[in-house]
Amino acid sequence: MVLTGDSLTGQALLIALLAVPALGAALVALWPGGRDRQARIVATVVAAVTFVLSVAPVFAGRNDGWVATGDRYAAPLLPWIDVDLPWVPALGLRFHLGVDGVSYPLIVLTGLLTLLCCVYTVYKVPPGGGSGRTLAVLLLILEVGVLGTFLALDLILFFIFFEVVLLPMYAVIAGWGGEKRRAAARKFVLYTLFGSVLLLLGVVLVVARAGTGDLVVLAGANELTRTTQCVVFALLAVAFAVKAPLWPLHTWLPDAHTEAPTVGSVILAGVLLKMGTYGLIRVGVGVAPDGAAWAATVLGVLAVVAILAGSLICLRQRELKRLIAYSSVGHMGFVLLGIATLTVTGLQAALLGNVAHGLITGLLFFLAGTIKDRAGTGSLSQLSGLRETAPRLAGLFGFAAIASLGLPGLAGFWGEAFAVVAAVQRGGPVWLTLACAAAVGGALTAAYFMRLLRGLTHGPATPSVHSLRPSIAGAEWFAWAPLVALTLAVGILPGLVLAETELPLAAILGLPSLDEMHTLFGGGR
Repeated sequence: MVLTGDSLTGQALLIALLAVPALGAALVALWPGGRDRQARIVATVVAAVTFVLSVAPVFAGRNDGWVATGDRYAAPLLPWIDVDLPWVPALGLRFHLGVDGVSYPLIVLTGLLTLLCCVYTVYKVPPGGGSGRTLAVLLLILEVGVLGTFLALDLILFFIFFEVVLLPMYAVIAGWGGEKRRAAARKFVLYTLFGSVLLLLGVVLVVARAGTGDLVVLAGANELTRTTQCVVFALLAVAFAVKAPLWPLHTWLPDAHTEAPTVGSVILAGVLLKMGTYGLIRVGVGVAPDGAAWAATVLGVLAVVAILAGSLICLRQRELKRLIAYSSVGHMGFVLLGIATLTVTGLQAALLGNVAHGLITGLLFFLAGTIKDRAGTGSLSQLSGLRETAPRLAGLFGFAAIASLGLPGLAGFWGEAFAVVAAVQRGGPVWLTLACAAAVGGALTAAYFMRLLRGLTHGPATPSVHSLRPSIAGAEWFAWAPLVALTLAVGILPGLVLAETELPLAAILGLPSLDEMHTLFGGGR
């Protein structure tokens, strides 16, 4: 057994992060059926405890876990806190969990969004699908799967947690979604299963060839031959592209978002998509850096196509939730562009983009769900003049929209801007062209959000908007206010996300040293 920081504290904290929501889900599932609201309150309390636990690693005793060996940085010897226990000794499998600067912001984001969604279910349960208690149980199970994915430092364990979210999200969409919810849920499952098969093949190949599935050992260490790395990265890249989703494997996303209930859309956009991009960084680039370098230009081109295609589609969209869903394709394109540069600046831009997208798009889907539920429609042709009947709701939506388009000073700016900067620093005609095209995509993002605001909040109020209830419930304020505050905080202080990411990302990339990174990539850090 290997434990870092304070052994008992680290072990208890990491295990509790998974055990609390898992036991909470079991408790709520066994709650008497006639006390549905009480069960949802209990689920909210469990989610609150889990959120507190998700924040705690930053205060735990930590070991830097980094050493310089010759002309390169070794892989991170130990995360902030770490627990490594035998799991299936006969197969060499270990229960290895840990937290570092790369995973920590996403762990906190998962805890926060799950808590806010549980609060939302206390206030409102979407029709159909069953009791609110069942929906709360599914949210807690989803939290276990997502947290486990971000905590896992063993490839087999990573794969298992990666798959845990599949059936609960299917049930959320199929049970509480819109009229076409079952078709959307089936499409989600089929695409995700396709990605899962490729992920399993990649994981098995790595473990078989390297003799270990430990991500700490494998990070940037070139344990595999270049040919093997290219094959592994191709398998993993497609698998993670499905989950992210990255163009052109994104077509399940608009249907899923359009049909999913509000809390389903928030969890899906806020954290489930991040499992794909996080996996691409931690597993794809970390395990197969030579394979990533081989595919970098192709990834960059696909990223820019996603940015431009997502923006152009949004300019033609006439359904509110569908427009926000397609905007995610463009935003995740910026994340992929940052990853494709294979610089520390680019990966930091991707991490910032992940967190910013989770905060902002989570807020957008909360607001869009509220508008659609109250107006009875999501058609933009029937939604106009929102500022006349519900000025506070219109103001909040306006804030979320300008944050999503990348206004400086708000969270959405940093990830997109520095993805472009990283492409410029990478240098060469191809990367400079990609940087310019991505910048054009950023301008198109501003165009479609301005068009959306002009249609939704201005002009004469339509009958659907006239009938919309203007007041905002206390539970809604509670769910939205943290996202507004954090969008401002990350926009002003991006170091809240980037603190202690430089060295782990350097090791994942297998870079020689921080000084040499400046020479290799024109100062990209």
